[in-house]
Amino acid sequence: MRRWDGLEDIPSDWGRSVVAIGVFDGVHRGHQAILGSARAHGRELGLPVVVVTFDPHPQKVLRGVTPPVLTPVEHRVELMEPLGADAVCVLPFSGELSSLSAEDFVQRVLVERLHAAAVVVGEDFRFGHRAAGNVAVLADLGEKYDFTADGVRLVAEGDTITSTRIRGLLDEGDVAAAAELLGRPHRVCGEIVHGAARGRELLGFPTANADLPADTAVPGDGVYAGWLSRLEPVEGQESRWPAAISVGTNPTFDGAERTVEAYALDRDDLELYGLRMAVDFTARIRGQERFDDIEELIVAMRRDVDRCREVLGLA
Repeated sequence: MRRWDGLEDIPSDWGRSVVAIGVFDGVHRGHQAILGSARAHGRELGLPVVVVTFDPHPQKVLRGVTPPVLTPVEHRVELMEPLGADAVCVLPFSGELSSLSAEDFVQRVLVERLHAAAVVVGEDFRFGHRAAGNVAVLADLGEKYDFTADGVRLVAEGDTITSTRIRGLLDEGDVAAAAELLGRPHRVCGEIVHGAARGRELLGFPTANADLPADTAVPGDGVYAGWLSRLEPVEGQESRWPAAISVGTNPTFDGAERTVEAYALDRDDLELYGLRMAVDFTARIRGQERFDDIEELIVAMRRDVDRCREVLGLA
């Protein structure tokens, strides 16, 4: 699969294509319906499928606030290939891009660079200056510039799916329900950094402390079962481990900073500092609690680890 960063990366001899456009944060099952429709159009027309996505999130430019990110752009692109994308164009979202009229956007992106024969978007897709363009506008412009426009409902098995809804479930700690809408466990990615070392030196549960981008969508405080994975596997070495994951401020130690820490079950020999890791959330074990003393905390952690083994099918 090809990746293009900006319109200038698109080859000058690129021919006609089917184009799917959206932010696609989450690449959830609703987004997968869009890509499935684009894939069907591509098969029917015998043309490649190009996905156009945006980075940073348009709301960062338009409102100065970024909603918590479900899938960073690197993961977003990675998820699109098995869904049928032949190429992904990551458009830098800027004030200049947002100021284009709906027709100018269509001309510059869809007509001049991608030579669209069919365009597929979500039914609520808006584009152009002041969000003046919608599916009806896109269809009208398609008649002018020789492409069809298809607005797809973000529905899977009769259930409407949105990134906002998934963020709400994560805030509540309901990672299992979020996974149902995503079509996979929710994942956060970051470099493993040194923490307070209490897990290794005091509690007997050495944890990998993930340094996450500030805008990451992190589940609500609590303990979770899931998986810890290296993003750059090394041949011949393990790269994925079942894990007990703690999200929160460590209130027993009067912590103030919110962290995501993962303990690879029954492993105290892993050297992960400086590595890029992924943490996948499978199920919530309990909420965050403050304990009166360290011994009480250790007992609770042992229960948590046992429960994680059960949830992950390892008991």
